[in-house]
Amino acid sequence: MPTLTDIGTLIISTPDTCGNRPRIAGTRITVQRIAVWYKMGMKPEEIIAEIPHLNLAQVHAALAYYYANKQQIDADIADEDAECDRLSNEHKAES
Repeated sequence: MPTLTDIGTLIISTPDTCGNRPRIAGTRITVQRIAVWYKMGMKPEEIIAEIPHLNLAQVHAALAYYYANKQQIDADIADEDAECDRLSNEHKAES
C-alpha cells in the first residue's frame, strides 16, 4: 500500500527562510510565487514544467493555501509590486 501524504505538511513557514512567507515544504518556492504564476494564466501542469522538482500535489496545496488566505497574499503581492514600481521609477530618475 502506498504511503499517504498529509496535505497539511506540504506548506510551511519558517522565520529564517523566505522571510517567513508560506512556501512549499523542502523548497524555497513561495505560495505567493505560485499564486502570481497562476493569476498570470499558468495551469498547475505548466508550473511544474517550469519547476520540475515540484509535483502536482505541491502546486495544488500552494493554490489551496492561497485561496484560503487570498486577501493577505494578494495584499503582499500588491505591496511587492508597488515596491518594484518605486525602485524602477527611482532608477529611471537617476539615469
